[in-house]
This record gives sequence, structure tokens and C-alpha cells, in this order.
Amino acid sequence: MNTTTGKPVHLAVYDTLADWETGHATAQLARTGHEILTVGPTTAPVRSIGGLRIQPDLALADLRPEDSALLILPGADLWDTSDDLAPFARTARTFLDAGVPVAAICGATAGLARQGLLDDRDHTSAISFYLAATGYAGGGRYVEADAVTDGPLITAGPTEPVAFAREILRLLGVYEGEVLDAWYRLFHDSDPAAYGVLEKAGAL
Repeated sequence: MNTTTGKPVHLAVYDTLADWETGHATAQLARTGHEILTVGPTTAPVRSIGGLRIQPDLALADLRPEDSALLILPGADLWDTSDDLAPFARTARTFLDAGVPVAAICGATAGLARQGLLDDRDHTSAISFYLAATGYAGGGRYVEADAVTDGPLITAGPTEPVAFAREILRLLGVYEGEVLDAWYRLFHDSDPAAYGVLEKAGAL
């Protein structure tokens, strides 16, 4: 569970989800005492784009914002090839309306764009014209950055899983300041100097 709120972090899982996009975040959260629960369209197993079989802990219909510290939405081919994942974007709206954070990466950002959730918030994604193709009205709020946090919403593109994790760790108060910067430099830049900072802080 979240060591600050006492609530778990929920990771959305669905067929074709991009394995590599959330691993840094969930691994570091779990190592620092945060419970991670997976939520699927139902409780039936799903299979990632890398062929991993995942058994969801609960179904989306049973997920309530008041029971969660954060909802993480990974990318997946299905975000762009069907409407199957639209219920997850609608759930993101419910979370944000309740003031509960949502973190979306890659194709999940397009799902949020289609729901109008990026129209009035700073955000990023794979590239601006990817989101523009959704017909959303938030193009003026697009930011060319590795990851963007605007209030309770985090967005990132598919090549930025470490920056995505950095913003999640910052938002949940896991690391901050020099330690957060060192964590990012270690995993993003392979900076050996960062190791000493993390070791001294007991963050490894």
C-alpha cells in the first residue's frame, strides 16, 4: 500500500499492454513498501505485447478512486485499434474528478485525449501529431518534455519509462530533491556518481 495514504497503487493491465513502460515505476514503488494491485477489464488473464500472461487482482468495475493512491495506465496497441480500453479512460476521468492521481504513458495518453482529459492540462506523449490525430482540443497545452505532471495527472511518451517513473515517485513522495535526481541519473543515464547518493540515502 502507499506508505503515505495507506492505499494501494493500481496498475491497469489489458491485452497488448507495453511491458517496458511501467516496470521502473512499479518495481521501485514495491521496493519502497507500496502495494501494487493489477486491474483488468475483468479478472480474466490478459497477455502483454511481450507475451506475458497476467492475472488481474480485480476487475475495472470494482475499482473506486477512494480505494486507490494512483491509477497507472500503460500503453497498448488496443488504445489505437479499438474502443476496448475506453472504459479505462472513463475511469481516469472519475479518478481525476475525485482528486486521485492518474499516470498515463504512450497510447494511454491518446485514450485520455479522446475523453477530453488533456484539453485543459499540460501534457506530453509520443509526439504532438500523434495526439492531434485524436481530434482533441488540447494541442496548445502539449509540452515537448520527457514527462509532464500537471496537478494529479502525469503523462509521458513510450520511450520515457524512467522519466515516467520519476514523476510517479515524486508525486507519491517516495523520493525528492537530490535523491530523486540521483535515482533518475542512475537508471536513465547510468551515472555511477548517482549510486553513491542513493546508497547514502538508503534508496537502493
